[in-house]
Formats: sequence, C-alpha cells, structure tokens
Amino acid sequence: MTPAELDQLVQQIGEELLSRVGGGITVPKVLRGEGLNIADTVCPDCTHRCVQTCAKKTKDIVAAGASRISASEKLTKIDPSIASMIDHTMLKPEATEAEIRKLCAEAKKYVFASVCVNPYWIPVVAAELAGTAVKVCTVVGFPLGANATGTKRAETEAAIRAGAQEIDMVINVGALKGGDFDTVKRDIQAVVDVSHRSGAIVKVILETALLDDNQKAIACTLCKLAGADFVKTSTGFSKSGATAHDIALMRNAVGPNLGVKASGGIRTLEDFRAMAAAGASRIGASASVKIVEAAAG
Repeated sequence: MTPAELDQLVQQIGEELLSRVGGGITVPKVLRGEGLNIADTVCPDCTHRCVQTCAKKTKDIVAAGASRISASEKLTKIDPSIASMIDHTMLKPEATEAEIRKLCAEAKKYVFASVCVNPYWIPVVAAELAGTAVKVCTVVGFPLGANATGTKRAETEAAIRAGAQEIDMVINVGALKGGDFDTVKRDIQAVVDVSHRSGAIVKVILETALLDDNQKAIACTLCKLAGADFVKTSTGFSKSGATAHDIALMRNAVGPNLGVKASGGIRTLEDFRAMAAAGASRIGASASVKIVEAAAG
C-alpha cells in the first residue's frame, strides 16, 4: 500500500466513525490522516513520538481519544530533580557484597546523589562508582554517636583514604542532652576539619527521636557553628525516623544555607514529597528505586 493509499484509508475510517456516531463530533487529527507529528503538537524540529518524555504529546493523545498510554522502561523518564536528592542507602549489618554492588548499579542507573554504606564497603563502592557523578557516602560514630572524638576523627580519616566523599556522623547525644554543648561542638568540628581538608562534606545526624524540640534547635545551631554542611534527622536504628515537623524545625534553625537531610522511614513517593515540602534538601532511603519509579509513573 502506498503512502497516499494509506492516508486515504485512514481518512475513510474517520469518516465512517463519524457517520456512525452522528454529527457534532470533531474527528481527531490522527484519523484525518494528519498524524501526531505536526507543528502545534510537537517540540521544535522533533521527528519522534516520544510520548513518555513529552507531557504535551501525551495530553494530545488522550484528547484524541486514548484511554491508556503505554510506556517502556527504555523511554520512561526518571525525574532527575528527585533522584539527585536521594542518598541510596544500605546500612544493615547483614548486607552482602552482592547487595552492595546491586545498590551501586541502581545508583548509576538512576543517578542518585550518593551511595551510603558502612565503612567496610567503601572500597567496593568507590570502585563501582568511579567515573560517575554518584558520590561515595559513609557513616562515622554510627549508630550511637558515643565514640570518643579521637575515634571519630580516625574513622573519618580512614574513610576518606578509602574513597569516601561524604561523611554522615552521629553527634554525642548524651553530651547534648546533658547540656555539655562545647563537647558536642568540638566533636562535630573534629570530623568537619578532617573532611573539609579533603573536600568531603559532613552531614550531622542528630537522632531526633531522642531529643525534644529545644534540643533539636540547639543541636542544629552547634552544627552550624562547627561548620557542618548538613543536619540530618536519624540513623534509622532508633525509636523512629524523620518527620515533617522535625524537618521544618531543622530548616528554620539552620536557615537556607545548610542542607537538611531527612532519613529514617522514608519509603514512598508521598513520604519523599512531604519531607521536601517541609524543607529537606537531601533524602536518605533504602526504597530509592521505588520512589523514583513511582514518580515516573
């Protein structure tokens, strides 16, 4: 069948449909042989029908009568503004090398902000992520925060030598609750100094489930004074994780120039959006793939 014959057939089908349902209905352009790739329904110079990456085309197709739009994994677009906020995390003690390598593969596929693992796995993650934009993140003083400051400093130095680019440290929670604020500040400062000399950033875990609102605000202020880059809610190993209330409080305490990381119990796209709306600029999650795929529809 020639192109002209095909156009004629499509037009005849449209006219037949119109005659069956009666007048007063506009036949969609695609049934008049005009196709979808015309100037008013495509991006400039576009020659493709990439429904999955073009909201305007999708709306036009639905307006033309479609009740379902198909999408393939190859064409479905992951929202980079969501993926780039997530630290793809696996901190469970029973994690295996195969699981860590899978975590890295997922991070590269979706371009997450970082892969966050226990220190033992840093060399594996650094090798897997070499040459990519995904950062290597690890934890220090984890999960209790009660290590001596010298121990935290040594942990940080070893982590950076192994390839870590981001350090998530736990504050000395007991010192904070006991009012020994100078110890808390010096503890954070020690990790910050080592990290910043090597170009690594520091996220300070407050373990908000163990603090009242006044203590959370004080902890945020100490982090800011110590030069930290982020404040973070939770280890994921305490009584509860992140809440929108805590994120809003922390954002208010540190202002616009420090990062705020929500971590602990964030498992759905709705959780992600609630934390971002409250002021989080980074999300720690093990359900990262589920979140970004839900956002992609």
